[in-house]
Amino acid sequence: MSKKILIIDDDPDIVETMKTILESRSFTIETASNGTEGLEKVKSFNPDLIILDVMMDSITEGFHVSYKLRAPEPESEYAKWSKVPIVMVSAINTTSHFKYSPQTDSDYLPVDEFLNKPIEPATLLAAVEKSLLK
Repeated sequence: MSKKILIIDDDPDIVETMKTILESRSFTIETASNGTEGLEKVKSFNPDLIILDVMMDSITEGFHVSYKLRAPEPESEYAKWSKVPIVMVSAINTTSHFKYSPQTDSDYLPVDEFLNKPIEPATLLAAVEKSLLK
């Protein structure tokens, strides 16, 4: 059975590109265009990995989604998915004053990988494979 990946991103071109790349490696893909839809799809799709954009309906929406998914409370409605790897992808470092560095901010943001857009296909695949092996 192929691994299931949920892509949460509001840019249809980027979503289609990532979907094509990942499906070429036999991953099963589901998509959501914002955090609210993404959180609902987590429950229905039960992904093995989540690819999450930062800037969607708000400039920090992806951060809030990652906090909800990784909430430490056992009674959280997302507790079942708290260990699902998250690969965050964003252009936030180039389009805003916010500068995130996974090496220095890993305690602040609970994700497994952080990739800057635009992403090379090989970089995306390497991050996905690495995260699925954890």
